[in-house]
Formats: sequence, structure tokens, C-alpha cells
Amino acid sequence: MIEVNSLSKRFDETQALNSLSMTVPDGAVYGLVGPNGAGKSTLIRHLVGIYRQDSGEIRVDGEPVFENPAVKTKIAYIPDEIPYWSQSTIEDLKRFYASVYPAFDQEYYQKLSAQFGLEGKQMLRRLSKGQQKLASFQMALAQRPDYVILDEPVDGLDPVNRRKIWGLLMTDVAERGTTVLVSSHNLRELEDVCDHVGIMNHGKMLLERTLSELQENIVKIQLVLPDGKQLPDDLQIQYKNTVGRLQQLILRGKQEEISAKLAESEPLFLDVLPLTLEEIFIYELGGTEHEIGSFVL
Repeated sequence: MIEVNSLSKRFDETQALNSLSMTVPDGAVYGLVGPNGAGKSTLIRHLVGIYRQDSGEIRVDGEPVFENPAVKTKIAYIPDEIPYWSQSTIEDLKRFYASVYPAFDQEYYQKLSAQFGLEGKQMLRRLSKGQQKLASFQMALAQRPDYVILDEPVDGLDPVNRRKIWGLLMTDVAERGTTVLVSSHNLRELEDVCDHVGIMNHGKMLLERTLSELQENIVKIQLVLPDGKQLPDDLQIQYKNTVGRLQQLILRGKQEEISAKLAESEPLFLDVLPLTLEEIFIYELGGTEHEIGSFVL
């Protein structure tokens, strides 16, 4: 389990993290989302022990991460921008990883090499961005980590390799109980793989929920009311847009309860629509101020 309690970090005049707390359960696929500048990458660099916090604590399996090699060997980390040694080959990188991570699986490494079409003699600096990302996944997954922490993990990969990477990660989650934390702006993709979501803004955690809880407590409705009929007063309306007689609403609450209340107004037409993670994200950051209307229509 990853536990973060009251984590704060300042860089000069910038408060990057502000008393942030979060919990990533064992075996979860946790999507970390937020606008640019929310502090996601800063948080991730604390989780993998690159940064030392100003205050608060981070624990993985109950132990602190910073300057703790035993904990760090359980974690595989792939940043957005892949660092590499300009004169090194994939084989050089593999030897380095194998020397650092005691659980490094040589046999699995070879299987991944065949799947990704990479050869040990290839120079890292001559690989495309996508190939460099594949090489990073090859090293990370061969570590056989307990935790995989990813920052924009499939950026630069073609659709075939994106699907291949997610398939490998989900297999590790299912078979080995691996915990995956992934930060990405591709919310549609996260919606397919994540079971937990944390939404950050201004260095704080706005909310943490399972994806099902998020989707169960916010409802999108389209309806047409008879002339003279009004919506019930006790609805928790978060967003409303009217096109002709068609009203489009986002409401907080359970679908069954909302539908029962709306039935009191005897609607001529009522349709409950699925709410995407993208819409939930935009709503939680401010609703119409973040142009949620463009996603509702």
C-alpha cells in the first residue's frame, strides 16, 4: 500500500504540494489526474524517492521511501521524458538494471524483447521516442516490481503497442497483485483500466474515489418537461443547459433517487446518459468554468 499523509513541498515561491494526502490500495490501478501544474509529477517524484518532502510522510508497505534502497527495489518508475546514456545500448541498460534490482527476471526480459522487437545491440540514442519508451517498459516489467509508477506512460506509442503495454500491466495486476499508479491526460484511456481515481489541483488532492463510486454519485440527464412543469426544488443540480425544450443536467446523487424525483414532473422524455471520467474531471474542477458544456452536448 502507498500512503501519503499531509505532504508539502515548496520550490522557491511555488507551493508545489500543499498538505496532500492519498492512499493507493494494494493491487489497485490508480489513475492520478489533474490539470497542468497541479503537482502530479512532483508527487510522483516523491513517491519514488527522488525528492525529499518539506513536511508530511510517504510510506510504501509501511516504510519511508526516501534513501531507502530496500523499498525502492520494489518500485518500477517510468517518467514522461526518458533519460538515457548517450553511448549505451539496450544490453548495457539491461545489465545495469539487473545489477540493481535483485528480482530482475532475465527470462521475462527476453520474452519482452521479442514482443517489442528490440535488440540488445541497439544504441539508446538512436531509438525513436516510442522505442525508448518500449525499452523502459521492458526494463521496468522485468524488474518484477510490486509497484509500477508511470508518468504519461504510453505517450509516443502507436495504438498497437499502447494496447500491448496495457495488456502486460493488467496481466501483472491480475497474476502478481502488482499495484499500478499512472498519471495521464488521456482520461479516456484511464477509464478503461483504472479502478481508483485521484483528482489533484493546486498541489492538493480534491478527491479520491473508486471509479464506480465517482460514476454512481454524479448523473447526466436529458429531459423534456410538459408546458408549465418545473424541476423539483430539492435536486442537486451541478450544471444545466437548455436547447429548445430539451434540458441537459448534471446532478449529484444516486440515479434511482434522481429518476424518482424527476418522475414527479411527469417528463415527456427522460434519458439517463453515462458520465465519462473526462466529464467528472472537468466538473470537479469547476463545472461551466472549465467548459463542461462542450462535453455534455
